[in-house]
Amino acid sequence: MQRSVTGLPAPAGTGTGRAVPRGRSEPRRLGVALLAAIVGMITAVVAMPPASAHGNPYERGPDPTVESVAAERGTFATDELDVEPGHGFNGWKMYYPKDTGLGTRGAVAVVPGYTASWKDEGAWMGHWIASFGFVVIGIDTNSPTDRDDARGRQLLAALDYLTEESPVAGRVDPDRLGVMGHSMGGGGTIHAATQRPELQAAVLFAPASFSQDLSGVKVPTMVMGAIDDPTVTPEYLDELYATLPADTPGSYVQLSSGSHAFPTSRNISVTRLAIPWLKIFIDHDTRYTQFLCPDLADTDDISRYENTCPYEPTTEEPPPVR
Repeated sequence: MQRSVTGLPAPAGTGTGRAVPRGRSEPRRLGVALLAAIVGMITAVVAMPPASAHGNPYERGPDPTVESVAAERGTFATDELDVEPGHGFNGWKMYYPKDTGLGTRGAVAVVPGYTASWKDEGAWMGHWIASFGFVVIGIDTNSPTDRDDARGRQLLAALDYLTEESPVAGRVDPDRLGVMGHSMGGGGTIHAATQRPELQAAVLFAPASFSQDLSGVKVPTMVMGAIDDPTVTPEYLDELYATLPADTPGSYVQLSSGSHAFPTSRNISVTRLAIPWLKIFIDHDTRYTQFLCPDLADTDDISRYENTCPYEPTTEEPPPVR
């Protein structure tokens, strides 16, 4: 993998072999049974997730455009549920598409930065990511000063809760999960990806993880920072991204502005980059590679871009609709 750098018989007789005459109702019963079978087959077909024109059972939503990936909302109407503290993390909220006719969804757990709350820092992402076809759980940490490893364990606990215990567990494909985080939460995302390599995607926003690097990460990972970030500097991210194994799909984006707080409020640069990453690696949706490979489709507010294109996620048979 090359890294590139660019800015589904009725009985015929009795025991003696004598034929049993059929009454007038027999054809009617057979007709009713046949009709019921046909209706059952039609119902089963309708309940199946529609096959995409591209042969990918996980595609969700219409063909994307540069404008759609940069929008503040995708095409799916969404809803939310509160999450009470416990389950290994400090609760907060789940967001999900209302549509249940397309099969299970991929999911993402997101954690905020050091001392920050989900409400104040990450809540803007919830409905936004869900509207592009994902289930999202945004969490608060057990302590606002939890370090990167603790935040990583809580991200994994949140995914376990989401897929095994939550009210929306039946909507989630437990084999298509990702993690995201900002600052110390980005460090937690590294920890989660290192501990659970079967995850499908990781997105690190200005990750602060001074006790670990990316050398143990096998999960496709996007690293994003800002050139004017005095806390997690470009020099630190350069060194961090360089530790990502050559055979791990990766991307490094340096924004030309936004400082350390760039992912804490609505930001089109975050939208148009993170959504394609999640779509490619969680939904195996290659319609989105055009936005990241071989170069960025939209380079506004980008000062530097590195990638390991081409991104070629595998597509497997979908799990049954639950």
